[in-house]
Amino acid sequence: MTGTELQLGPRIRSLRHARHVTLRQLAERAGVTESFLSQVEREVTSPSIASVQRIARALDLGIAELFADDQPHGRVVRTADRRRISYPGLSAVDEFLTAGSGGRLQVILTTLEPGGGTGDEPYTHDSDEEVVIVLSGSLELWVADERHLLGEGDAITYSSRLPHRNRNAGDGLAVILFCCTPPSF
Repeated sequence: MTGTELQLGPRIRSLRHARHVTLRQLAERAGVTESFLSQVEREVTSPSIASVQRIARALDLGIAELFADDQPHGRVVRTADRRRISYPGLSAVDEFLTAGSGGRLQVILTTLEPGGGTGDEPYTHDSDEEVVIVLSGSLELWVADERHLLGEGDAITYSSRLPHRNRNAGDGLAVILFCCTPPSF
């Protein structure tokens, strides 16, 4: 075995143990027999891709995550290392608080100058759901044909696939937290 190969059976067993799931429970969730799963974990048999996919789903993972190298339990993004995008024409700055797009959640800290925002044209993206939390200032947010005026501490959840746009409706800076799942930016 080379340094880049992964032993699937021990990986499944390790993930199962980390989640405090019995062999029987995982087998039932995956729609496979307990003896088959035991053989997979001991590398006595090789599962089909369809079986691997069912096992991954039963572990609340995508198939790619099942084969991913072990990641640290905590992925730190230092302030100085944040990916930062400035939109001068929109009077907005985005700072990405989550690392990469390999996880299931993306968190963006946005600072909007008065009148700043996403622009007049609504947009959609491939995240399923979005939560917006106003940390300071105020935000005018349109989702489909609804208009919402949010103040400090207010939050809203909506489908990212609906047309939406926003702007800072106040006289001072607005600091907003955008949380999307799965990541799409």
